[in-house]
Amino acid sequence: MAAAREIKAREVVEPGDDDAVELAKRHLVQPWPYAGSVGAEARALIGEGEDIYITDASGKRLIDGPAGMWCINVGHRREELARVMYDQAMALSYNTPWYTMNAPSAELARRIADAAPGDLSHTFFTTGGSSAVETALRFMQFYNNVRGRPEKKLILSRGGAYHGSTYLSASLNGRPRDRHWMDGADELVIKLSSPDPFRRPKEMSIDAFTDFLVDQFRDTVARVGAGRIGAFVGEPVQASGGVVVPPDGYLKRIREICRENDILYVSDEVVTGFGRLGHVFASGEVFGLDPDMITFAKGVTSGYFPLGGVIISERLLEKLRRSNHPDALFGHGLTYTSHPIGCAVALKNLDLLEEGVLQHAREIAPYFQARLKTLEELPLVGEVRGAGLMACVECVADRESKDPLQLDKDVGKRIDAHCHELGLLVRPLINMCVMSPPLIISREQIDDMVAILREGISRTMDDLRKEGVWRG
Repeated sequence: MAAAREIKAREVVEPGDDDAVELAKRHLVQPWPYAGSVGAEARALIGEGEDIYITDASGKRLIDGPAGMWCINVGHRREELARVMYDQAMALSYNTPWYTMNAPSAELARRIADAAPGDLSHTFFTTGGSSAVETALRFMQFYNNVRGRPEKKLILSRGGAYHGSTYLSASLNGRPRDRHWMDGADELVIKLSSPDPFRRPKEMSIDAFTDFLVDQFRDTVARVGAGRIGAFVGEPVQASGGVVVPPDGYLKRIREICRENDILYVSDEVVTGFGRLGHVFASGEVFGLDPDMITFAKGVTSGYFPLGGVIISERLLEKLRRSNHPDALFGHGLTYTSHPIGCAVALKNLDLLEEGVLQHAREIAPYFQARLKTLEELPLVGEVRGAGLMACVECVADRESKDPLQLDKDVGKRIDAHCHELGLLVRPLINMCVMSPPLIISREQIDDMVAILREGISRTMDDLRKEGVWRG
């Protein structure tokens, strides 16, 4: 029986098997494609992963700078997670959440409640971050309907935000390119300014910028009417917007305005949760918040299985239970809600985090940020910013104007191409490079990562000068 349970790691499709590149071009639709290449595109083929590294189709070993997509927190090829996945599949591979339940989901919900701030005590499990945010928004709508406030449905979001790809969650996104050709529930969403200190007016101090953001929020509530606004959704750190770390105290002040006006505060921790900032949740431990809901995904399983969720305040649930509509149905659910394999993997992943990975992340984060900050010596780099083990290198044409290189929108991709050749995978975002490596990264590996990124940026500067695109 033991032999039958051995994990056969080699029983996978290898790079080049059946010519994966050509198969992708003929049959695979990639996420976020351009119309001119949709359904006819192949991307960098990755074959294996181990520790903080991945190996591409040519056999080149690369530091996984983005940790997959902010998610491979405990590193690649953790046998503990693979075995849990196998054992749970052999015990119970699936159960319908409509009229049955499983033990791993109940235990995971308890442990999440123990780690969450305030009175966040109940979790609805989803399949990822988009469905987690969608669930939070639908819960807000249901909550206000049951309480006799059907007009209280508007949602406040911000420029630079990214909250998902489902219809409602994508409607909150504040990056213009996300919405140029896509529809959304624009009638339900109000966008506020991004809390990006780097992009504040030149003459404005950080304190004045913070006051501006808070005043804008308060004025919007007064103008629109608190009776029409159901929720504010915000990332503690805007991740895909370029690792925007808000000014000190800003989020707590926004939370107070929400509390004063009975607006639900939804903290989107799809990226920052489960260790990225050194804690299971950053809302309370890092930012001093007690949200009404927290959404999470990605790091909850370290990317080993699709899982997400929304944690809901006991106060909100109690108000529903005491309402005059006990038969009101929250008509929302997913086929894979509370998936037993995903929840079992998340439990083991949480063990790994709490047994040392979180502490390591907290201890090494200052070194990670300090080493990356040295890249500001390069004239193409306008700012290096970050928190915990997430950071962004933003490139500009010149530091005075902070021009985000409108003459060449592929600066991030240029840097990534050079870094790939040198042994590092970067996440390029137009004129930015985002770094969020696995939390187990060592000081020596950080040194390697920064050295490669420095060389990749230097080579890009040479390219831009030769092409006459940039004179720095």
